[in-house]
Amino acid sequence: MDIKQLRYFSTIAEEGQITRAAKKLHMAQPPLSYQLKSLEDELGVLLMERNGKNMELTEAGEILYRRAKELLHQLDDTITEVKEVGQGIKGILSIGSVKTCFAYIPERIRQFREQYPKVRFRLYEGDSFRLAQNLRNREIELAIVRLPLDLHDFSLLMLPADHFVVISSKHWPVSPKMRIQELKHIPLILLHRVSGVGLYELVIDTCRKHGFEPNVVCQGPDAAMLLSLARAGVGVALLPKSTLCSFPLTDLKISEIEDCKIESESAVIWLKNRRLSKAARQFLQTFEYEYMAPVFE
Repeated sequence: MDIKQLRYFSTIAEEGQITRAAKKLHMAQPPLSYQLKSLEDELGVLLMERNGKNMELTEAGEILYRRAKELLHQLDDTITEVKEVGQGIKGILSIGSVKTCFAYIPERIRQFREQYPKVRFRLYEGDSFRLAQNLRNREIELAIVRLPLDLHDFSLLMLPADHFVVISSKHWPVSPKMRIQELKHIPLILLHRVSGVGLYELVIDTCRKHGFEPNVVCQGPDAAMLLSLARAGVGVALLPKSTLCSFPLTDLKISEIEDCKIESESAVIWLKNRRLSKAARQFLQTFEYEYMAPVFE
């Protein structure tokens, strides 16, 4: 058994078909089938069973796939570490961010590029659940997410709490300072995660704690869509204030909730068991310096 065979096997497991795996690996199907058969013969167990057009892992195959991914990740981390010895900070840094936290990104990238011009950036956008999956799949190194989120396999650096504001059309009859009870009879437009608990539930729970059921007329995962609806007068949107830094506020007005603070927590997260690149570690330091967070391990 060698590393090449483990990569072949892992790709077949992930693609579910020899044909798709061969295409992804840029090789012909017969030699890939031969490598799988050779691996099974060497180990003396069946690793995959054919189910129609698809290949499914056996119990032994599941164990090998899990261990193979660990070994391949360790190898990739080792290669990255060795290549970085004696080199400056360069390469591609992949970062994910929920749209409502993207305001943290542009100025940081500008300043980072001034100091490290050989670093290029690849940006991903999605909700917190999707970005966590991107991290687990090693498609990105860092992600800025909204909490709550299952963080058992992540390290994190907390960012400042972000309070909600009311955003409405400039023609909507609301004052610059509002009380939470004023939202009782106003149609609300709220952010809603594709998966898991998020900002939507935070607003709903806060309203219920103040004795009323909110009138939610629209919910969606995209802040830009919600602001467009608010601009059209469909209702008023409740969003974390930092969200507004990333969007034009033409024909919109902002109102503060003066008797109730609805706050959202956000964080920069990364995989616990992954060695970050020099660029990722240095980019993470920009948050640590600003927010006096614990020193990166």
